[in-house]
Amino acid sequence: MGSALIKGLHRSGNHTVTACDLDPDALESVADYVDHTTSEVSEAVTDADVVVVAVKPDIVGAVLSDLDLSPDQTLLSIAAGVPTDYVEARTDANVVRIMPNLAAETGDMAAAVTGDDIPGEVRQLLDDVGEFAEIDEGQMDTATAVNGSGPAFVFYLIQAMAEAGVEGGLEESDAETLAAQTFKGAAETVLRSDRSTEELIDAVCSPNGTTIEGMEVLWDSDADADVTAAVRAAEERSAELAAEFGDENDA
Repeated sequence: MGSALIKGLHRSGNHTVTACDLDPDALESVADYVDHTTSEVSEAVTDADVVVVAVKPDIVGAVLSDLDLSPDQTLLSIAAGVPTDYVEARTDANVVRIMPNLAAETGDMAAAVTGDDIPGEVRQLLDDVGEFAEIDEGQMDTATAVNGSGPAFVFYLIQAMAEAGVEGGLEESDAETLAAQTFKGAAETVLRSDRSTEELIDAVCSPNGTTIEGMEVLWDSDADADVTAAVRAAEERSAELAAEFGDENDA
């Protein structure tokens, strides 16, 4: 996720970025997209307005113990399932928690954001790599499932549509292009239109046409329930991760 965010910020051209990692291979992989790379934490964060912690949840505590930040700095946490109060207890910086997704790399990210003070620098950063919604901390597990895990669910649906095209005689590459671009176009339509998704479905479904025939199959199926179940499963796992950190705070 950190790499995707770095590449998205590079595309925008609006930010000075230093990448910090103990793994030289990780630094080499993003070297062309940042202004500076370093393995020294203090060198990376001393003059930074925004410090992004993009690590696995199980090492967040260790990383935070190495950070000496001031109240004038903002710590942007991307660690899935790690509650804001866990981070706030381990830093003097202003803490903002986000759940982005990999589409940050192409400027199409969807992110959920929570924090008592979301400064302009963070808002600009998020605007430059996609769209974001400000939510309450208690909604982060749901957001993690919807936009954090959601890309995998969409990839699955794209694959299913592409495979249907291949079964009908399309070349695999053509079917994948058509399916993926269809999802992209439909998503843009939802974001730019004032109409609800139900109204948009009706707009595509001509009476006795091809679309209505396919929609009848979906309406008669459990597809919506299965998608909901997938989101709920991801949400429950996010809550479990958060509970683990809660237990650590109470210890």
